[in-house]
Amino acid sequence: MRTSDTVTTMRSLIAAKIPAFLWGAPGIGKSSIIKQIAREAGVECIDLRLSLLDPTDLKGIPFYERESHSALWAPPSFLPREGEGILFLDELNSAAPAVQASAYQLILDRKVGEYTLPDGWAIVAAGNREGDRGVVYRLPSPLANRFVHVEMEVNVSDWRDWALGAGIDMRVLAYIAFKNEALFAFDPLKNERSFATPRSWEAVHRILSTDLPRSLWLDAIGGAIGHDAAVDFLGFVQVMDRLPDVQAIMRGEDAGVPEDLSALYALSAALVSRVLASASDEAVSNVLRYTLKLKNEFAVLVVQDLQRQGVAMEHLDAFGEWVDAYAYLL
Repeated sequence: MRTSDTVTTMRSLIAAKIPAFLWGAPGIGKSSIIKQIAREAGVECIDLRLSLLDPTDLKGIPFYERESHSALWAPPSFLPREGEGILFLDELNSAAPAVQASAYQLILDRKVGEYTLPDGWAIVAAGNREGDRGVVYRLPSPLANRFVHVEMEVNVSDWRDWALGAGIDMRVLAYIAFKNEALFAFDPLKNERSFATPRSWEAVHRILSTDLPRSLWLDAIGGAIGHDAAVDFLGFVQVMDRLPDVQAIMRGEDAGVPEDLSALYALSAALVSRVLASASDEAVSNVLRYTLKLKNEFAVLVVQDLQRQGVAMEHLDAFGEWVDAYAYLL
């Protein structure tokens, strides 16, 4: 299921308090999606890693109650007592089978020992697939049957929409637009420490924003996405260094148009990123008129990316000129 459909599905299951298990390869943003849904709903998200717990930790600690002459269980403090939110059991299938078994009652009956989960809380779990070379245990059938299972896949278009809104470095955006397959290059059959995933590309974005000397970029970026991918990416960055002056384009000054395909992808990403940083009517109009010089697919790519990020342009004369030029494509 593509990312946007996964978000819609998980949002509905969470609202209905239906236990759901989100599956997917490492580094594709499973945890981020659940936390994003919680933020959008304005509720708390408790990230509970059962792999760090003993079987008795979830049920609580027994103590002797004098009046009733019986043993009671003191529920753990990390479980919610009131309000609304998401109890997120991340990496559930990395927990030992005995710990998974202790979660049976909590997931199905919303209670364990003396503890009852408040009505306003939803239960969501996530984990890597068994073939992803992670430390996982097969979910017992009784536990698996307590969930609605959703499998998430990497989708470049959805990732670009997110990355534009998140302010990801335009060099990363341009490279992924140019080479879609570079977004996710995890192969469970290869014993690699570093490989490209949406999460590791976000790490590349953070590396580029530091004061790390350029001479060390290859080693640092290679440590995030792998050496070969880093070499290819940095080669692409050199292409971006030779682009026309984007600020001059936004001011309406004359600028040339590159012919190389990789440079056009790089320029498209640079134009979108700069407009999002300062989306004045004048800048948008100048960019729209400049795209009339580009190859058709890149002119459409720039406008679609801007519109998906909510940049208003329909009221501009330049947008009318753009529509007249590309109406046959729309």
